[in-house]
Amino acid sequence: MPIYALGDVVPTIHPDAYVHPDAVVIGRVRLGAGSSVWPGAVLRGDDGDIVIGDRTSVQDGCVLHTTYVFPTIVGNDCVIGHMVHLEGCTIEDRCLVGNGSIVMHQVNVRTGSVVAANSVLLNGTEVPSGALAAGSPAVIKPGKARLADIDLAVDSYVQRAVRFRQDLRRID
Repeated sequence: MPIYALGDVVPTIHPDAYVHPDAVVIGRVRLGAGSSVWPGAVLRGDDGDIVIGDRTSVQDGCVLHTTYVFPTIVGNDCVIGHMVHLEGCTIEDRCLVGNGSIVMHQVNVRTGSVVAANSVLLNGTEVPSGALAAGSPAVIKPGKARLADIDLAVDSYVQRAVRFRQDLRRID
């Protein structure tokens, strides 16, 4: 798997985390226990920190970047769906960011919230705990997140990472 130091800055990857061989992790990136980074995902911590909590999945094709001013922080027990772009934002614990979403600078997605697929959260957006953010630009719908869906997705990807660590083998 391509994991790169940038100068003397080296990613910190918990021994229980899984990084797929076709994902890229560069620079100031920290991955927590039980977290996973899937094929085609790029976590590029060149300008600042990218922090991924425990049991969080960063799925296929995601791009996580940061700025000199705003780190990119993702909490514990989160699902970052396929093809998501996160940059300079905070995703608190137990959140789901749906496929194809874009979450930009100074956005705060609070605990237990959901960002619907293909949504765009513009700079400075605040998603309250338990809310659903949907659309482009996103509209906030308080109290509409479904925590059971988040929990199922988190558990699914924790188990998937165990399976891939044990059984994935290249055959070409």
